Amino acid sequence: MSSLSLAVRDANTMLRRNLLHARRYPSLTLNLLLTPVMLLLLFVYIFGDVMSAGIGGGGADRSAYIAYIVPGLLMLTIGSTVVGTAVSVSNDMSEGVIARFRTMAIHRSSVLVGHVVGSVLQSVLSVVVVGAVGVAIGFRSTDATVLEWLAAFGLLVLFSAALTWIAVGMGLISPNAEAASNNALPMVLLPMLSSAFIPVETMPGWFRPIAEYQPFTPAIETLRGLLLGTEIGHNGWLAVGWSIGLVLLGYFWATSKFGQDPR
Repeated sequence: MSSLSLAVRDANTMLRRNLLHARRYPSLTLNLLLTPVMLLLLFVYIFGDVMSAGIGGGGADRSAYIAYIVPGLLMLTIGSTVVGTAVSVSNDMSEGVIARFRTMAIHRSSVLVGHVVGSVLQSVLSVVVVGAVGVAIGFRSTDATVLEWLAAFGLLVLFSAALTWIAVGMGLISPNAEAASNNALPMVLLPMLSSAFIPVETMPGWFRPIAEYQPFTPAIETLRGLLLGTEIGHNGWLAVGWSIGLVLLGYFWATSKFGQDPR
């Protein structure tokens, strides 16, 4: 077999291993998934009427805020899900599994690729669940074309891969699962400081740069534009640029740390 064929075979084996772990121990994924679902229900049913009046400039009608908040919550779902990836990688490192893999005749990068692909699949599944909850409470995307839906799906996958590679690096530098969870906490906090819940232009001037100059805001605005037909502007290029940049940064960081002697 060629080197590429061996790498693909080993990566597929590691992917099956990670998916099997996720199926046998679903509590972590469910706990992380619970955060965006609870935030969605909280903001829609507690603050929805007031927020809709502010965003729409009219009467209180939470349907306007449902349409606004769901794209942001989908991105927050990805951030929440990849926290589990950091914890999983840290567990593998601290429990000695990676050390055993190093002694076996397997492609070294397959271990990380298995984690990344498995996490992306879990993120997409989590996004589908949160999206289904959004549809159940009133979210609709009637104006989006098939091409826009495909672009939205591609953006979600690309952004998920970007955050996953960063989470893998965080897991590799963490001495235990608790530290990995804490290190990956910005993945959950950053979308809360973005345009996920309110428009950037309504924020205080001193706070607005925090929301503008980070990866979640352009990704959310691009997804919102694709699903709802709002203006995307330069956010599309920024979202793709942030995603590709984070993929490269996370990949080289993770492979560099993984290539060092085990702790």
